[in-house]
Amino acid sequence: MLLESNQADSDVDIQEIWKTNLCWTSKLNPKLEQFNQFDAYNQCQQLLLSLELGSYKTIQNDQQQQININNMNQEMQSVNTKTNIPPSSTNQSSNQLNVKPFNYLLIQECQISQSNWCLAIAIDKDCSTLVAGCSSLIKVFEFKQGMIKLIQTLNQHKDLVTTLNFMQKSKQFISGSFDKSIIIWKQNQNNLWSYQQILNGHNGFIQCLIINTNEDLIISGSDDCTLKFWINKNEWLCQQTINDHSKYIYGLSLNQQQNRVVSCGYDQYILIIEQQEYNKEWKVIQKITIDNYGYRVCFIDNNMFTFTPNNKEQISVYEMNNHNKQFTKTRDIPIKSGLDNNARFPQQYINSKSILISKNGEYVNLIRKQQNGEFRTEQSIHFGINCLYGVMSDDGEYLITWDDKSKEIQIRKFRQL
Repeated sequence: MLLESNQADSDVDIQEIWKTNLCWTSKLNPKLEQFNQFDAYNQCQQLLLSLELGSYKTIQNDQQQQININNMNQEMQSVNTKTNIPPSSTNQSSNQLNVKPFNYLLIQECQISQSNWCLAIAIDKDCSTLVAGCSSLIKVFEFKQGMIKLIQTLNQHKDLVTTLNFMQKSKQFISGSFDKSIIIWKQNQNNLWSYQQILNGHNGFIQCLIINTNEDLIISGSDDCTLKFWINKNEWLCQQTINDHSKYIYGLSLNQQQNRVVSCGYDQYILIIEQQEYNKEWKVIQKITIDNYGYRVCFIDNNMFTFTPNNKEQISVYEMNNHNKQFTKTRDIPIKSGLDNNARFPQQYINSKSILISKNGEYVNLIRKQQNGEFRTEQSIHFGINCLYGVMSDDGEYLITWDDKSKEIQIRKFRQL
């Protein structure tokens, strides 16, 4: 309306509208993150971004716009007051346009010696409990602001513990092992852990496990070349088995919508598996042939995933074509790596910080997904050995690792520079 009115001071009004929109969208974005599993999430995010930039693009070119965004950040407090917006939230949206660099800094006083191999580590959603698979044992630690204290040791598994995952809604976690079993662990009223159910069905080592957000589905990958889908109906039961892999399965990831799984393994295939709406069964809808096998794969959102080919200094990005719904490789992200012969330490994407964490050889690469969709490596931590395992907390605040060189569980904390 202002543009069509041809008023002399319309540019001033547009700038005021733009500043107000920017303030409000910066408050809405953190709330929107709670709904990132919904179909309309990406659309809402784009609409908010359009509100921030749309009106201002009508009066400034891109270069001048960037200069003004920087200036606007200094004016936010006065605009917040003028529009009665509570000052408690930070301007997340504008920060995404001017993302500050970050790194993960080792907390020296929080290291804990651990001589047994720790192939798997997991931390719960509120960063209060840490579990580590130390050989065949599972050690449970109390976690407080990076400090860890051993509180319990679980000895149900008969061989190396290879994967650990916390359930975020309930006080439970699951473990997989070379003993071919999956165990569901539950915390009792005395805050001690005991096994609730043992899932037997695989004929090979358990290599990878994932849980859906509703916590009523577990997907497991094994050396027996099968993917198993376990559902919770008073107890956990195997609902379906997929046999399309011909060799060991190493990596699994669910998309945001929780209706697609991507898997990778030693057979040089990437499988895209989709849940059918009419019968809820899972079906392989695409089989991508790759030049080299890989250990790690990770969905970034519903339409994009990353895959790491073994012993290459790159991560491949695959995106879905909206017309045929097929995924194809669109680019490579250069990273630091080195020889890698260890399948553990899954890739993770931390949505709240737009960070992809990827173990590659002797390095842990921390990669930021930028507003324009490009990826940039912010930090490559060199451990000097490829026997390296770990996890990042769901909020991206802590990076927890174990390596066979230091033989320590190490804690690193997120620091914005």
